[in-house]
Amino acid sequence: MSELTLTVMRLGFLAVLWLFVIVAVQVIRSDLFGTRVTQRGSRREAARPQQASRQQARQQSTPPQQRAQQGGGRRGRNAPSKLVVTEGTLTGTTVALQGQTITLGRAHDSTIVLDDDYASSRHARIYPDQGGQWIVEDLGSTNGTYLDRSRLTTPTPIPLGAPIRIGKTAIELRK
Repeated sequence: MSELTLTVMRLGFLAVLWLFVIVAVQVIRSDLFGTRVTQRGSRREAARPQQASRQQARQQSTPPQQRAQQGGGRRGRNAPSKLVVTEGTLTGTTVALQGQTITLGRAHDSTIVLDDDYASSRHARIYPDQGGQWIVEDLGSTNGTYLDRSRLTTPTPIPLGAPIRIGKTAIELRK
């Protein structure tokens, strides 16, 4: 073998070795310090005034009969208006219920990101049904989702104030 080929092979081996060391250090670092959770509330707050003005413009251009058919009427008195985290690392976190699906899990794109060893990346979702009632559904998680001490096997309506438990986190629907 020529001296040039031997030198190139040594440099290639050295580069692969350093790449392995860097990847190993990154894995150890993520295990020690966890993943970075970004605050998404500031972006939502900035976008909310624009969204509200668009929604008002749509409602003004829609006749009242059609608005009632679209479900834009008022909610009932006992209808929940927010989702509150009552136990766990996110205690006190509140999410307004505006008719959108709320996802729960460790994934960064979840509505509520759970930093819990017992939560799956896509653990559960909460969504409204046609009658205005909120439904909780376990998304095939390993450790399960519990509604008032019973494990969920099918999508289940959520009573007001009943705790939804995912690992160490408890969540409730409130007025």
